[in-house]
Amino acid sequence: MTLVILLRHAHSTANGAGILAGRTEGVHLSPLGRVQARKLSARLGGIPLKSLRSSPLERCGETINPWLAKREQVNPDARPPLMIDHDLAEVDYGLWSGRKLQTLSRDALWRTVQDHPSKVTFPQGESMRAMQQRAMRALAAGLSERGKGHVLLVSHGDVVKSIIASALGMHLDEFQRIVIDPASISIVDYSGKKPRILLLNDSRSKLDSNIFAERGKKNLLGGGAGAAWKREVS
Repeated sequence: MTLVILLRHAHSTANGAGILAGRTEGVHLSPLGRVQARKLSARLGGIPLKSLRSSPLERCGETINPWLAKREQVNPDARPPLMIDHDLAEVDYGLWSGRKLQTLSRDALWRTVQDHPSKVTFPQGESMRAMQQRAMRALAAGLSERGKGHVLLVSHGDVVKSIIASALGMHLDEFQRIVIDPASISIVDYSGKKPRILLLNDSRSKLDSNIFAERGKKNLLGGGAGAAWKREVS
């Protein structure tokens, strides 16, 4: 069974200021984000990984580094190698980068971003379609790596949303219906014929062995019986 853990970076200074950071350099975690990153060390626990890939932007590294440091402290051999993957970078918002979201919401392009993102190319920037294509390329690269364990991708809100939309078979124009908060974890099971969402936009739970337990591949008629771990009845 191969699971993909999608982690959005923790709360940043740009998030706090209501700014569309994009690929602007020097955007770091806010005080809240640093707390979230420390909590992620416990939330992620000792998950076995065959691939750990991250956006090159500072706020993503600052999010995952406390967990990596903790893994190395417990067992240096258990620390997975971190691969910087530019396909997981934030959308290139071009001339929109670094501007206030409140100001951008008055731009004529804003409505199209919300309703028909597949038609959007940001001024002197990237198209949303191109972003989703490279996000899926990063996903495929992680899944193709050999070894035991799962795949952890550390990225940005729109990038994570685009991967989840694809997993659900949704058109890109529907991806704004998905909410991905800072420091949230989403998990997709790619071991069957079709991806299945196991966890979405979770900002609190601690991942334990239950979420990684083997699950049946049959149709989930009636909702499914849950993971195949031993159930205790109190």
